[in-house]
Amino acid sequence: MRVAIYPPNSLILSDLIERAGHEPVTIMKELSDRVRDAEIDSPPLNITPEDPSKGLKWASAEAPSGVRGRLAVFAPIYEGADAIVALKDGPMNFGCLGCARTNEFLLYLIHSSSIPHLILAYPTTEEEAVCVVQRIQSFLAEVASHD
Repeated sequence: MRVAIYPPNSLILSDLIERAGHEPVTIMKELSDRVRDAEIDSPPLNITPEDPSKGLKWASAEAPSGVRGRLAVFAPIYEGADAIVALKDGPMNFGCLGCARTNEFLLYLIHSSSIPHLILAYPTTEEEAVCVVQRIQSFLAEVASHD
């Protein structure tokens, strides 16, 4: 089962998904393909000039082009997944928090998605962390049993 994660570059969530026997769908693969693509001549940006226009599918023209460009890269990851696991309200060093507006759009997209999803608050204690891991494992088992 392909399981997308939020934040889309969280190594912690990616490892949890993989240990549960599923394929984590992360931004790292998408961006590595883009960095190696000769068509993209500015690897620090990792987007093509067309990406902000593609982002209009998820955000209006009034949204900043950077938000639309990020959505053009990130949103398809969630739309193509079999399930989504998200940890919200994480600390600044957890996942990619470089664009608050993009993160709001992504959480909205996940929340409103018909794809099975689990959205949890980032744990702040060891006990909460144990509960989060247990809830993620239970969610993955439940979704996998419906496949």
